[in-house]
Amino acid sequence: MPSIRVLLCLIFIFLVHGSFAWLNNQPQDAGTDVPSGKLMSLSFAPFREGFSPLEEKFPLPEHIDEDLRLLADKTETIRTYSSLGGQQPTPKLARKYSLKMIQGAWLGYGYKDNSNEVNALIKSANEHPDVVKRVIVGNEVLLRGDMDVDRLIGYIREVKKAVKQPVSYADVWSMYMKYPKLINEVDFITIHILPYWEDEPISVENASQHLEKIVKQVEDEARGVAPGKPILIGESGWPSAGRQRGMAIPGVVNEAKFIRGMIQVANRHGFDYNIVEAFNQPWKSELEGVVGANWGLFSADREPVFPLTGPVNETPNWTIRFAVATLIWLLAIVKYSKKLEHVSLIRMLAFFTLAQVFSVCLVTLADFLWYTSYSNWQRLYTAALVVANTALGALLLERGSDILSDKPGRTKLANSLRTGYLLFILLALYKTYGLAMNGRYLSFPIEQFTIPAFGVIGLIACLWLREHKLNGRVLAFDSLIGWSLQSSRDRFVAFLLSFGTIALILGETKAFMDGRDFIQAHPGFSEGLPFALSYTLHNQQLLSWLTCLVTLSLPFWTNSRSKQDA
Repeated sequence: MPSIRVLLCLIFIFLVHGSFAWLNNQPQDAGTDVPSGKLMSLSFAPFREGFSPLEEKFPLPEHIDEDLRLLADKTETIRTYSSLGGQQPTPKLARKYSLKMIQGAWLGYGYKDNSNEVNALIKSANEHPDVVKRVIVGNEVLLRGDMDVDRLIGYIREVKKAVKQPVSYADVWSMYMKYPKLINEVDFITIHILPYWEDEPISVENASQHLEKIVKQVEDEARGVAPGKPILIGESGWPSAGRQRGMAIPGVVNEAKFIRGMIQVANRHGFDYNIVEAFNQPWKSELEGVVGANWGLFSADREPVFPLTGPVNETPNWTIRFAVATLIWLLAIVKYSKKLEHVSLIRMLAFFTLAQVFSVCLVTLADFLWYTSYSNWQRLYTAALVVANTALGALLLERGSDILSDKPGRTKLANSLRTGYLLFILLALYKTYGLAMNGRYLSFPIEQFTIPAFGVIGLIACLWLREHKLNGRVLAFDSLIGWSLQSSRDRFVAFLLSFGTIALILGETKAFMDGRDFIQAHPGFSEGLPFALSYTLHNQQLLSWLTCLVTLSLPFWTNSRSKQDA
């Protein structure tokens, strides 16, 4: 039977955890509800998990049929990006569900592929004029650098001669500003306005104003070339998960805020819009990481990501996460309650809190990584990380219970902890330098390292409770793990972690300063640096990751100083 003190500690921490989880997961206001009725247009790519244009595994006709049936009461029109690649049945199936189409031809490097796409687009537009109401020749070809503007114009002219529908080309809005002669070539101007991806990222709070500003800017440019030419916002949306850019934060609530705000702006000004996109696209994680796969109004499993009306919950399954974390926590308490039954109340509370923090971190890690895993190897990585974090958490609880119950350090436990931390640090270094060198599509791996980071803080707190002092020796890694295993690598490990924080700040700042639109807005190094640094240092995910790195490095620096002082 647990003592009264154990029971009181359990009740207290359970109530604190439950209150915090409930308050932190209240539904949030996501702006004005979307008016009843169908959306104007949605980007439609019917690729499910296991299907990818990169691997030439194309969607099946039954997939397209099921998806269009789902979208039939959500939107008036769908926009497609290719006329081949398994999407040939789309016009017939769209007719079945009374959907209209903005049909596209995918252009790239290959002349033969481009010719096949253009021919397929022409054939489809001419065979299905009641469904295909507009056509788009190429998508972000100029942005990717796949071809020059003159070659692109040749394809546009070829399609215009062969079809009766209005013809356009789609790209980020700045490409129409860079190549204004495109305005003369198209029947309507198709621009992509993605505040998250701007060279100077826009916060969700300012995204609607940015949308209005860009449309007006393009209208002003078009007025001087071809007055009155229609504009289609061909893509606009917000990611529900992934890495933060400046003040642009992915999230379910933020996606809902943006979509609702965009529709309000479109309705107010009469903008013609297409939302990107109908369904999350698992295959895009290979190119654009987690953020690229999470722009849909529906998940890859065809479940709504958020409602278009009413409050929105960032983590709808939080009660399940709370229950699982509580179960794991109770299992840990059962294991250690007898060992800690006679320690002071404050020490017992400290251990129970540490166990609770570890359980929450573990469940958060497993849930998030599994949700953002889109292939077998990604799921294997997730499983390995969950096992590794579970093992390290168990070792940390063992060491914490030894400290709080005044047990001596154990060599085997110390060796296991040191090995575990060195493995996590190697992984942290790999992640950090990857982010610093080319981090545009890489997520900050915060969830993967919260247990190691909180483990350092937790053991320092346990030592402070036992020794009632906080100095360099108490902070040293060997004191934390409980045995003298000082290594000449400690200073090197600390240096690599600390330099990684600097490299990451420099890499993120440089990525902003290399942006084409950023350079145009802020010519010169001295003018651009303050803005780029500001975007970098406003990144909450980046700062959280830097905090993890500093926390992991702290005991190793202390070890180095302790050896020098000895």
